[in-house]
Amino acid sequence: MSERGTLRARLESLAREVAKFGVVGAFGLVVNIAVSNLLWRYTDIPTVRAGLLATFVAILCNYVGFRHWTYRDRDKSGRTRELTLFLLFSAAGAVIETGVLYVATYGFGWDTPVQSNVFKIVGIGVATLFRFWSYRTWVFKALPVPAEAAPAEAAAGKSAAEGSAAGESGADKGAVLSVPAPVVRVEADPARR
Repeated sequence: MSERGTLRARLESLAREVAKFGVVGAFGLVVNIAVSNLLWRYTDIPTVRAGLLATFVAILCNYVGFRHWTYRDRDKSGRTRELTLFLLFSAAGAVIETGVLYVATYGFGWDTPVQSNVFKIVGIGVATLFRFWSYRTWVFKALPVPAEAAPAEAAAGKSAAEGSAAGESGADKGAVLSVPAPVVRVEADPARR
């Protein structure tokens, strides 16, 4: 597979992952905002504490969505480790999210229902970037590359490096790379390349 084809496959995979993460996150956002507003309206819990409680309810909902849909194809061998890291990084995200709400509420005195919702959403947005990076990097780890695919990938890297050193690409040499079927994505339309 050419470098451009490999890059395209990686970008498509990342786009699917971001989309799935976004769907689960959007559901979590709805849960978070709904629980926050219910607590703000019907209880005497202070704004930031109610927002933090709502965040933890949303985190529990999101774990189910991430584990069973977004990252269902990732390594499932260390569930205790995975859940521990998920809760650790989720707590860090909650600190980021609640910190924005805290500064708005107590630092600037912006605590009307509309202002609280706006800063809750801003905090969620900032924390989401951190959570996406940490979940995909540390919590839901990708499965290792199959042993038979590793030598083929190493050979592809070596062939491309040799072609670059000689001033020509692997495609100019007419080299053919054999990769196991599950790793290769075959395109029927050569004009798309």
